[in-house]
Amino acid sequence: MNGKTVVITGATSGIGEAAALALAGQGARIVFAARDAVKGEVLMGKLTRANPDAAHDFIVGELSTLAGMKAAGEALAAKAPKIDVVANNAGAIFDHREVTADGLEKTFAVNHMAYFVITEILWPTLKTGARIVSTASGAHAMGRVNFDDLQLEKRYNAGAAYGTSKLFNILWTRELARRLTGTGVTANCFHPGGVNTGFGDNTKGVIKTLLSLAGPFMLTPEKGADTLVWLASAPEVQGKTGGYWVKRKLTQPFAAARDDAAAARLWAESEKIAGLAEAVAA
Repeated sequence: MNGKTVVITGATSGIGEAAALALAGQGARIVFAARDAVKGEVLMGKLTRANPDAAHDFIVGELSTLAGMKAAGEALAAKAPKIDVVANNAGAIFDHREVTADGLEKTFAVNHMAYFVITEILWPTLKTGARIVSTASGAHAMGRVNFDDLQLEKRYNAGAAYGTSKLFNILWTRELARRLTGTGVTANCFHPGGVNTGFGDNTKGVIKTLLSLAGPFMLTPEKGADTLVWLASAPEVQGKTGGYWVKRKLTQPFAAARDDAAAARLWAESEKIAGLAEAVAA
């Protein structure tokens, strides 16, 4: 990874931080998005210690609104005009239905639309041979595609909302890989496993209790980040695209995540919501 530039969202904690430090340790320059400037500066210090020869950098951005996503994407592109790896990792779970300033259900906005918007904006900066790696989850098994209720206005459940957003990550990756055919750029996603991080700290009640009880039995962030780091850097993955990976193994996701018609429609709906001109051609 010497001399390569890696852009990461969700990098100031958990598997994002672990991946950023591991890739910096391999020689990469890390450019990341942080919601909090103080946390960003803390990670900058760690990255500098891991790889003092690279000009690491970060932007402060809010990935829950479309304006914030677009501003973050443009700021990242300005910091990293030639990108080797994009790692979409920001994510959250909400125990009750929250709506963003755009009127979007927040899980859908943060976990899916941020991946879509930022990747679309960064597309022109990607080098031939670049890799897009996105954090999905085995929780996609709890998700379902309902184009009549993408924002879960009719019936909201935190687990279903999170699972559906992870299902969308896989479907989006499949369609993205199809659109990238012939460009030399690849797109893959992965399941990190149950990782003991700050994920879910914003929740209350049952979800927070369950996550707290499960903590001691979960993976470390470093182990959870292993497949992300591998997909971003391993020579043996070069050219492989459209896959869902678990513990470095190409794995078949649940049937709903293999529906190419749904993947194409999700792309069209996401593009309409984002209000972006088409960047990655069909």
